[in-house]
Amino acid sequence: MWSDLHPGYWLLIVDWTIRLAALWWIPSRSRPAAARSWLLLAGFVPLLGLPLYLVLGQPWVSRERRERQARASQRIREEQRPLAALRAPDDVGGAAIAPLIERLGGFMPMRGNAIELLDDYDASLARLIADLDAARHEAHLLYYLMLDDAVGAAVAEALLRASARGVRCRLLLDAVGARPGLRAWRRRLRAGGVDVRAMLAGGLVWRRSARMDMRNHRKLAVIDGGIGYTGSQNLAAPAFVPGHPNRELVVRARGPVVAQLAALFASDWYLDTGEALGVATPVVDDDIGAGTAAQVLPSGPAYPFENARDCVVALLQRARRRAVLATPYFVPDDATLGALRIAALSGVEVVLILSHTSNQRLAAWAQASYFDELLDAGVRIVRHRPHFLHAKHLSIDDDVALIGSINLDIRSFALNAEVGMLCYGRDVVDRLHAIEAVCIADGEQVDAGRWRRRPGWQRTRDGLARLADSLI
Repeated sequence: MWSDLHPGYWLLIVDWTIRLAALWWIPSRSRPAAARSWLLLAGFVPLLGLPLYLVLGQPWVSRERRERQARASQRIREEQRPLAALRAPDDVGGAAIAPLIERLGGFMPMRGNAIELLDDYDASLARLIADLDAARHEAHLLYYLMLDDAVGAAVAEALLRASARGVRCRLLLDAVGARPGLRAWRRRLRAGGVDVRAMLAGGLVWRRSARMDMRNHRKLAVIDGGIGYTGSQNLAAPAFVPGHPNRELVVRARGPVVAQLAALFASDWYLDTGEALGVATPVVDDDIGAGTAAQVLPSGPAYPFENARDCVVALLQRARRRAVLATPYFVPDDATLGALRIAALSGVEVVLILSHTSNQRLAAWAQASYFDELLDAGVRIVRHRPHFLHAKHLSIDDDVALIGSINLDIRSFALNAEVGMLCYGRDVVDRLHAIEAVCIADGEQVDAGRWRRRPGWQRTRDGLARLADSLI
């Protein structure tokens, strides 16, 4: 009987079997927003939707990787217990966010730091290379992107010079984002004594680590345990968008918080290699004095919670006067969107600085679909030009700054390994406010009335792009 069925009936049976399987399987294993996107894809293109979901749909991480992350986090907590004398008060900063950040990421707030904010692209790279050239013992770099260009070459040459002086150099690069740099420099760097490793390698080995499109998006460097860098800047020339050079923001830190960046590097090294590095001793510089209180927030799918998202939402909930957020990619989940809306409706001045240009067209369309709701709530939206705004930072009132690699999108919250540094106190926040003011002055504010009069086809395009928010 079954053999007599026309092939078209078999195709119909398979088609509906996949649809029903997707309806049973996907909602129980995904967040509602993500489930919606995947069910739409599986409903319209069943033969593509469900198989693609099985590969890319769940932010899963291998058990081995989760266990390694748990062991690394436990060691971080144990190593910090004897450092109580360096601990900043839990209520440092008006937002009183430090205890939550410590529970999420394992790092306590530490006083006695000198924090520089570097927003000049070339000058920031020059400082990094100068510090590498002055290194005497150890240099650890972890970056998402390293290209085969003038910047990649300059950093590679600096590492080779350091290694030739006897400095122990380690370089962790994301296997996908830094593929050009790995292809161009790995052999020469290894021949010169630099230990180069690729994180989250693809190909046949990806199933042993994590979902194949998860990436390590962190950017950090630690030199001699006393100087640390983190922020948005990659090891690449500022040319993501032709004609619109990148605008970045980098933290250069000295003091005990650098040991937290070193511990995060050691944690990632252990996750990808299985090799446990020694834990850096915090460097206390008497010339800094009380300095700035700071703590590091790591985030990624190997942690039990979405650390970056929870931090952003909690900061917005604690804002009393002003919240300024800068990001190149704005595709928020419901919690973040709700926190922005509620803060603005509560009387907080909320300013969202986005880039007028983008290297991700689908993401740019999707983010535009959120503007109506935010403008209705009173959020001020500024689109920066002429640069491609690649910086990621946030300030709350006059007390708290968050600077790092974290974008305000679902990918950054749920899929990528990220890093942020929270700095507490008026001095750093005032300097960040000055940088924000330049970004706003060079931008174009979205006018609510004019925005609502945009063509219907643009609204439809943006709304359709938003349906793919969990896939972007």
